[in-house]
Amino acid sequence: MASSFSADLIPRKDIVQILSEYQIANLREEDLINPNSDLVTALYMNILVYIDPLQEDHGQVDFSALEQLENPDYHVDSVRASNLFRKMTELVDAVSCPINFIFRDLVKPDTHRTTAFLSAILNFFLYRTTKLNDIQKVFDQVNFDEVRRQELETQISQKNMEILEHREAREREQPLVLEVDAQVKELRQNIQGLNNHQMSLKTSFRTLREKTKEIDEKISNAEFLLLQSAQENAKLQSKIVQSPEKLQRALEEKKSIQAEVKNSERSAMQSFQEKTSTVEVYSKAHKKMSKNFTQMQEIQEQVNKSKTIDKDVKVIKFKFSEDEESIMSLEAKLVERQRKVEQQESSRKALEKERDLKREEVNKELNHVILDVEAKKHDLQERQRKIEVMVAEGDDITLKINSAKETSAAMQQKLANKCEEIVNEFHNYSNSIGAHLVEV
Repeated sequence: MASSFSADLIPRKDIVQILSEYQIANLREEDLINPNSDLVTALYMNILVYIDPLQEDHGQVDFSALEQLENPDYHVDSVRASNLFRKMTELVDAVSCPINFIFRDLVKPDTHRTTAFLSAILNFFLYRTTKLNDIQKVFDQVNFDEVRRQELETQISQKNMEILEHREAREREQPLVLEVDAQVKELRQNIQGLNNHQMSLKTSFRTLREKTKEIDEKISNAEFLLLQSAQENAKLQSKIVQSPEKLQRALEEKKSIQAEVKNSERSAMQSFQEKTSTVEVYSKAHKKMSKNFTQMQEIQEQVNKSKTIDKDVKVIKFKFSEDEESIMSLEAKLVERQRKVEQQESSRKALEKERDLKREEVNKELNHVILDVEAKKHDLQERQRKIEVMVAEGDDITLKINSAKETSAAMQQKLANKCEEIVNEFHNYSNSIGAHLVEV
């Protein structure tokens, strides 16, 4: 940062433009080429008002100074010019103008000197505006960083609350998950036992079905034999009518056949009883299998329920994994946000440090300028006091001169009167002498 501003001359065209931009005065280049007393007086007063809008009026004077003036109304313009000259001298000295400001620059301004004064003052304006803009940028950046830091702290606190809520929900659901896992393990064990029991039931059912097939085959054979016996009996009845011998043989054959039929009936009865017992066994097996089927349906429902529970467990585990991933991502974001906050905090501290350095440097420059201005103001006050003393002495001398003039005028009047008296006396004496001479 530059420690001082430039005191180079500014072209008149740029001076006119800068004065218009700062709304100090609306001038033309011709006004600066041929300046007059009224123009520069109004221009310098506008510049002083722009620098300090709350400063005292240039036309005012202290009561102590008024007491030294016999007729203050006659000195209004001189007081205004004196105040303006004093303030412009302080301002020109403060902006380090290489040319000293003299009273002639107000009464009879010069083109080059006026341009030099305006260049120095406007360079100071531009320098001050640049520095104020830099400081304003630093303040704006610091305020923006402060607002951003507060927003990030709010977001971090919200994320911490969300992480805490997720952890609390996980801790609350952990017993339920453990209970569901225990139920799933128990159901899996029950399913394994029921599957084994189902396999044994299928094996016994297969054995009973094979026995049923064998009994059906035996019943079919017995019915076939019974049908053959009925056919043979019909044949024998037809043979009885034909011959007694044949009848006798037929009877014997019939007896033998009847014996065989009885045997077959006996065997059929036995097979029927066996079939009946088999049917009973089948019915018992059917009841048992129905019961087992009902149990299997219940087991299947439990299996389906266990599958549903397993799916719920998987969903819960998936949610847990998602929660863990979201927690990890939130923690990563939190770390990133904290890193950004630290970076912004460090940048804010650096900006504050730079701002403090700039402010300290500006304050040093300002204090230096203030000290210079105060010293010059003190010198000017001392000079003004001396001038006022000299003015008072001049007023005393003027009063004495006026008094002497009045005294001399009175003496002159008195001498004139005396001369007239002497002349009159001389004329009277001359007349009397002339008359006396005439008589003689």
